[in-house]
Amino acid sequence: MKTDSIHMKLFLHTFLLLSSLYLQAQTEIITDTIKDQMLDEVTIRSYRQHLKVLGLPDVHKTFLVAGKKNEVIQVSDLPLNLAEKTGRQLFAKIPGAFIYDMDGSGNQVNVSTRGLDPHRGWEFNVRQNGIITNSDMYGYPASHYNVPMEAIDRVELVRGTASLQYGAQFGGMINYVTKKAPKDKNFSFESINTTGSFGLMASYNAIGGTIGKFSYYAFHHVRNSDGYRDQSRSVSDAQQLSLNYAFSDKLNLTFDLSRSYYRFQLPGPLTDSMFRADPRQNTRSRSFYSPEILIPSISLDWKISENTQLNWVVSGIFGTRSSILFEGLANRPDTIQASTLRYLPRVIDIDKFNSKTSELRLLHRYRTGPFKHYLVTGFRWFDNDMSRRQQAPGSTGTDYDLKPTGPFRRDLMYRSNTLAFFAENTIFLTSAFSISPGLRYEFGQSKLTGQIVYLEDQNVPNKIRHNLPAFGISGQYVLSQGIKLYGGISQAHRPVILKDIIPASVLERADQDLKNATGYVSELGLNARVADWLRADLSTFLIRYNDRLGNLFIRENDSVAYTFKTNIGDSRTRGIELYLEITPLYNSKSLFSLYSSTSLMKGEYLNANVRVSSSENRNIDRNELESVPRWISRNGAQFAYKNLNCTLQYSYVSETYADALNTKVPSPDGSIGLVPAYGIWDLYGSLRFGTRYMIRAGVNNLSDESYFTKRPLFYPGPGIWPSDGRSFYLSFGAKF
Repeated sequence: MKTDSIHMKLFLHTFLLLSSLYLQAQTEIITDTIKDQMLDEVTIRSYRQHLKVLGLPDVHKTFLVAGKKNEVIQVSDLPLNLAEKTGRQLFAKIPGAFIYDMDGSGNQVNVSTRGLDPHRGWEFNVRQNGIITNSDMYGYPASHYNVPMEAIDRVELVRGTASLQYGAQFGGMINYVTKKAPKDKNFSFESINTTGSFGLMASYNAIGGTIGKFSYYAFHHVRNSDGYRDQSRSVSDAQQLSLNYAFSDKLNLTFDLSRSYYRFQLPGPLTDSMFRADPRQNTRSRSFYSPEILIPSISLDWKISENTQLNWVVSGIFGTRSSILFEGLANRPDTIQASTLRYLPRVIDIDKFNSKTSELRLLHRYRTGPFKHYLVTGFRWFDNDMSRRQQAPGSTGTDYDLKPTGPFRRDLMYRSNTLAFFAENTIFLTSAFSISPGLRYEFGQSKLTGQIVYLEDQNVPNKIRHNLPAFGISGQYVLSQGIKLYGGISQAHRPVILKDIIPASVLERADQDLKNATGYVSELGLNARVADWLRADLSTFLIRYNDRLGNLFIRENDSVAYTFKTNIGDSRTRGIELYLEITPLYNSKSLFSLYSSTSLMKGEYLNANVRVSSSENRNIDRNELESVPRWISRNGAQFAYKNLNCTLQYSYVSETYADALNTKVPSPDGSIGLVPAYGIWDLYGSLRFGTRYMIRAGVNNLSDESYFTKRPLFYPGPGIWPSDGRSFYLSFGAKF
């Protein structure tokens, strides 16, 4: 209650401050209006920029992008629900983007593309301002860092054939670029305050400016929500400080310090009958989840010569992922025991991250004859030291209490040291045709040590060697201005992570010769930007994913039987992606466009077997992959008139399977079965006043559809986790 009071006072204080500043600025509104009228052409360009998906240049800082599928989402002025990070709106124009709702609206965005696993984006190399934010790339590659979307200027995506330069993830790279200090002001102030359904209150406040060669930017963000479901309250806060000093026009040094925290009260999974009766009900009131992440970094940008540019980043990820849970399936009630008049003890898990990274990149331009070529080389060094303590008995209380009442049943350390070298060369064979061959080589090892109470000490240690060469090539052919062909193929990998090698009980064993999952990503596409009326991208892709991890049933000597965690087989995902936007109306004051972002995919197992009972394995060759919808289609109409932007969007996701056996009939506990198809309508918009003020408002899930996106196999617990029903929001922003 005290925290709520502080946040409410902060919100009211900010609102009163803005109201005072608004009254003081009345005399400036007429001048601002005159300026708006004089700068109509600038406003037009703003519509073009923010209502259409853009692309990166062929050479982006020290990264080579030519021949790779890429998109840029301009976030800062989009008329969407920033406070709740509504993923289907944010990634509306990214074909095949699958959004997994599990952490409550406004917390982390769980997104994937091309049928990969969306859990905390761990199939992506996730970055902020080019700084890696995956918590532990070799132990727990999820991105627990939770940046507020109000702080983001744009989101950059480069698909899987970028694995050689960014890191060898199958999904490619996603980079959240934060807002920067204005170059023409010593001091600026921005505030965005949002209220909405289910007790939503959020406040973002930022300052920034440039004084001579020095620039600074800092923000503070708080957010509270009671949540759509009963007992699903979340609180969060985040801060960032960015300092930059330009020694000259060729040498810049930047220091960033970012922090995020949130605590989410997990309402628990539901069975199918519970979901049909009331999707807002809860089965847990004493379960909590909370990550707190700190990311410091120092970046050096040096233009060594007209043709050579260097970027060197040293960064770290420090923090925890903590939970206290009452474990069990949806049909196991969490009730007061008649014998003790108390609840049963909960279970405490705490991960600690201590990851350090150094990444150096060198871009060099050179000529052969009339053509200029680009070569990028560099290295990335990781030192990850992760502590995992799990299954300690917790309190019988109802609050967020991480004090164990007994020892941790698992107390482990997972240490990874890796070094990667990479090089890629964009070579122009003609002025219109370029190819970009490249290679990457990662080597190192991960070592597990510690204690698991139900295993003998000698059965705990495990060592995973990383010896991962990767090769690839991409190409691009410009057919005419605004129209190009692109394509490529690149090897990728996903390292064995900590959860893959920890036996769940004395009846499990982990393979001492586990292999990292390897494979490749290939794509071929056509991108077209014709004047102001047509933007389109049509592509096809294939992902081959070898040596997937899973469980097998093993019997030794006709007596000893156990579950064996090992590589179970391969998979293949094929698909077609289409982004099409037509703008039939476009003039100095108005814009009207229609868009479709649609993917057709099929993911299937190849040469794979999986454990199905305590005594049986089953071949799952040609079974469909879990959580890979055949169809994902987002379609919308956008209208802009002067400073008013509105969007009406329909999002459709077809049914998916929850398990590798492709079980259709739901189990009594809701943990397996089909995930039904769903379609969601959203209406959202924004209105600017002068050059300083903006109002955003909208209705999410207009038809109040009851739906869920996945039946998770592990966290936050097997069963149905309903997504949000209809909600409203209103946001007011101001810049000075």
